This record gives sequence, structure tokens and C-alpha cells, in this order.
Amino acid sequence: MHKSIKIFFVLAAFAGIISAQGFKVKTAGVQTFNFADERGRNHVSFFSTAPLEDITGTASGVSGTVSFDPANFAKTLKGKIGVKVATMNTGIELRNEHLRGPNWFDAGNYPDVTFEIKSVSDLKQAGDNKIEFKVEGDFTFHGVTKEITADAEAAYLEENEQTQKRAPGDLLGVRAKFYVKLSDYDVDNQLIGSKVAEDIEVSVNMVGSNKM
Repeated sequence: MHKSIKIFFVLAAFAGIISAQGFKVKTAGVQTFNFADERGRNHVSFFSTAPLEDITGTASGVSGTVSFDPANFAKTLKGKIGVKVATMNTGIELRNEHLRGPNWFDAGNYPDVTFEIKSVSDLKQAGDNKIEFKVEGDFTFHGVTKEITADAEAAYLEENEQTQKRAPGDLLGVRAKFYVKLSDYDVDNQLIGSKVAEDIEVSVNMVGSNKM
């Protein structure tokens, strides 16, 4: 009897792991979501501490696509997302010019920051259409590429009257957070005379459509 109970719980746990590999939605087959947004609602934000004033900024020039099978998200996810350095904004124009200039992020020579997905791990089901996971990939910034891991969550919304107000088709909402160490990418942490933190906190908030 005890052995049967143990087997039952093992099978139940295994079934739970299998079911947690994707979204429980009606849409079937590989879907491709485009994150280009002319209205600038998709954005990346970044935060750093500095002796005189913490620096918070955003970038709205988000683009790129991801594709996956909703039923098997963990094993099929692939894609590449980018953001334009020229759209980074800290709220102070002089600081923006320095940020985008040759002594810091150098938008002229390195106009894009990109993240290319390599694998997914630690996937957890947070609802029928929402999952949490870690995503590993190649992060390219200031001409340097390094592998990083981001904490992420994704929500799959099948097309309905409400989603159509945002965009046609099924929608995929993605949030992610990770940290970038400036010296790893040959960027000095000196900004207009003040040193900022070596580690920059980066957050991503974007929505893509499979009919764009």
C-alpha cells in the first residue's frame, strides 16, 4: 500500500513537470511574436546608484521576435530582442548626450543592445496562460557579447475584443530582469564626473503579437 502511494506521488509530480512546459491555450503549433511597437509602449528600463543622485532611465526602441510552440515553451523558445541605444533617456538631456556618446555607450559605433535566446530553465506554471522561468542567452552590449541569465515571466493572451485594442492576433506579454556589470562590456562607470554603480539593473516590459 505504501509503495503504491509513493509511486502515485512520483507519477503525479512527473505529470506536473510535464504540464509545466508551456501554456494551456487553444492555439497550436509554432507561433512567432513580433515586439516592434511604433507607439513606444514596449520599453527597457535601467537603474544605477550614484553618490549625488540615483539614475533611472528608459529606452523605447524595442524590436525583435520570438517563436515557440505554446504547448512546449521550454524546449522550443528561440528569438532575438534588441533596443536602440539612441532611444535611452534619463530625463536630463546633457546626461543623455553623455550616455549615448563615445565615452560611455557609444551609440554611433554600437547602435543596438541585443539579447539572443539560447535556453530556458526553472520553468514554473503561474496560471493557465502564465509562466515564470529563467532564460539564458547571449547579451551584446558596447560591442561585447557575454552569456547572461534573466528572471522572466510570460503571459499568453489569445485574441479577444480586449486584446484587439492593443494589437491584432494573440498577444505575448513579457517581463524580465537582469544585471549588467559595466566593466564586463568595456564601459567605464564614470558618468559626468560621478561614479555610478558597476552593476546596472535592467528591466524589460514588452508585448508582442503573432499577427504583426
